[in-house]
Amino acid sequence: MNNQASKTCKIQKKRLSQEQVRLLEASFDSGKKLEPERKFQLARDLGVPPRQIAIWHQNKRARWKSQSLELDHGAMQLRLDAALAEKRELEKEVGLLRAELRRAQDMLGAAARGGGGGSSSLNEDVGCSANWPNVEELYACLMAKPVSEVVNERDYWV
Repeated sequence: MNNQASKTCKIQKKRLSQEQVRLLEASFDSGKKLEPERKFQLARDLGVPPRQIAIWHQNKRARWKSQSLELDHGAMQLRLDAALAEKRELEKEVGLLRAELRRAQDMLGAAARGGGGGSSSLNEDVGCSANWPNVEELYACLMAKPVSEVVNERDYWV
């Protein structure tokens, strides 16, 4: 069969008008799946073959799914970026807390050694008493706050 004969065998599909597309869009919005009864009703209402209605719906579903995936990807990317930013902030905070812990351990070690050998003792440097009876006083020393200013334990752990 030559090329011209094959063209005449094919049914010529006409392009859909803007009004027809608008009606198909409304139909698609009301239901993504095209039931046979609705396909034949749309074909009658629009004056086009049912196969053209089915293909239009199939193509529309593919475009809709692709757009949905793009939107989902964008939303997930935003959530990932926010989580990574929060992770960086938490890592900074962990670094600061580790440094503070090292300072506290150094202060405890120096206090246990009795201030050890320098020109001035650790207790004089930080302005704390020689015997630290509790964690609250140690924390107050680290934060350069007198114990009298620390109202309760939550104030300095927050």
